[in-house]
Amino acid sequence: MFPQRKLGTQGLKVSALGLGCMGMSEFYGAGDEQESIATIHRAIELGCTFLDTADMYGSGKNEELVGRAIKDRRQKVVLATKFGNVRGPNGEFLGVKGTPEYVKQACDASLKRLGTEVIDLYYQHRVDKTVPIEDTVGAMAELVKAGKVRFLGLSEASPKTIRRAHKVHPISALQTEYSLWERDPEDEILATVRELGIGFVPYSPLGRGFLTGQFKRFEDLAPDDFRRMSPRFQGENFQKNLDLVAKIEEIAREKHCTSAQLALAWVLAQGEDIVPIPGTKRRKFLEQNLEAINIKLTPKDLARIDEVAPKGVAAGARYPERAMAALDV
Repeated sequence: MFPQRKLGTQGLKVSALGLGCMGMSEFYGAGDEQESIATIHRAIELGCTFLDTADMYGSGKNEELVGRAIKDRRQKVVLATKFGNVRGPNGEFLGVKGTPEYVKQACDASLKRLGTEVIDLYYQHRVDKTVPIEDTVGAMAELVKAGKVRFLGLSEASPKTIRRAHKVHPISALQTEYSLWERDPEDEILATVRELGIGFVPYSPLGRGFLTGQFKRFEDLAPDDFRRMSPRFQGENFQKNLDLVAKIEEIAREKHCTSAQLALAWVLAQGEDIVPIPGTKRRKFLEQNLEAINIKLTPKDLARIDEVAPKGVAAGARYPERAMAALDV
């Protein structure tokens, strides 16, 4: 059996590695629905049953894709989705919304797209700074009472917001970016969620694919790939971050694994309460990622990785300036 881990104290158990489905519908170049669905089916077959999507991915298309993929195997998966990032009819980003009325509307719409009666883990994707978190989580708690949602989560929330939210209803998981090139959660976030008994779900544990070593030039990114707008993929930052990957690849070779597998093994080694959700839209990379569960890093390995990838090592901000300004900090 694929190992499982607990998220929070409310009874949520998931596979120790999840599958991020975002790139199957948008952001990372052209998708292939047939291969994407085959990838989800292969994940479930191998025991990776924690699936992550959101209503904004592909403006609802990703939820629909995931819904089709799990239609005949719903009981085998732990299904997570998110609300809060609002998009317009042409895919334009309209802002963040966390009003109680919108929470309920968004949930009903997600349930319909996913073709299910209940969402296992429902996250607020981004914190709406214009609405008290107590109001948003209060509405989310009503969804639990109504049987539409089993467990609650937050994404990219600050320690202060997490504490306030957790008082309204137990939060089972916090999803925030965390990897060898994004270690800011080590400042306060990890200590906060552990104090409160909240599980931690790192997204982009492979640095949006950069830590896999597949990108050698900026031009390797498809013209419509949103990573072209990321400061870490631009100009001098690209080369500096490539130098970091070369050091990680060197350690990976010694461990007889890929740099991606080493990066995932490192995240997994940070605690039994951590469940990374690397994204992929291809079976080949899914299978490679899942092998990370078998890589054991010794204290010596971890110390060496810390030397080459200390906190703050990545060059450039993780999001463009406007997106960084919208985060709950």
